[in-house]
Amino acid sequence: MGNTDKFEMIAQMYDTPERIQIAKVSSDAIRKYVVDAKNKNAVDFGCGTGLVGMHLLNEFNSLLFLDASQNMINQIKQKISEFDIQNVDTLCFDFEKEDLADFHADYIFMAQVLLHIDDVEFVLSRLFDVLNEGGHLLIVDFDKNEKIVSDIVHNGFNQDELTDMMTKIGYKDIQSKTFYSGSKIFMGQDASMFILDSQK
Repeated sequence: MGNTDKFEMIAQMYDTPERIQIAKVSSDAIRKYVVDAKNKNAVDFGCGTGLVGMHLLNEFNSLLFLDASQNMINQIKQKISEFDIQNVDTLCFDFEKEDLADFHADYIFMAQVLLHIDDVEFVLSRLFDVLNEGGHLLIVDFDKNEKIVSDIVHNGFNQDELTDMMTKIGYKDIQSKTFYSGSKIFMGQDASMFILDSQK
């Protein structure tokens, strides 16, 4: 996945107060779209150190933390061991390079992950294949921000354009809204975040 090398280096210092706060806001937003999922399985896609998924453990029957960075996965394993968490698993895997056959989920959520992915449509198509019929993909990310100029991340996303792309892939019942804005939260710039819910 994009920027894996960078994440390998910062894994041990990743959980800053700012990131913890954004993760809390993101998980609260995701929780509102999770309905009757106590018997469902979920994937925290591009989970980082698990900051978002750890807030959502009680919403699902099981949760898989998936990331392309082994160091990030190691951080989660420490937390799982430390807090003796039972209903979780971890997987170091790069969706941009490999295909996960025989793997399915009822819910996939990704928070500030899409902006690191080079080929957004390709990865969203692969995630569509992983979802069970009626399953949900939930995306939390930054609204498009022209002040951000970077050759390593997208500068956010236009919700309508993302909806159009996902509709073409086959996602349905797509709804999105901006739910949070903060000071200097996206590469030193003020920015807003949206949540998008979609179904297979």
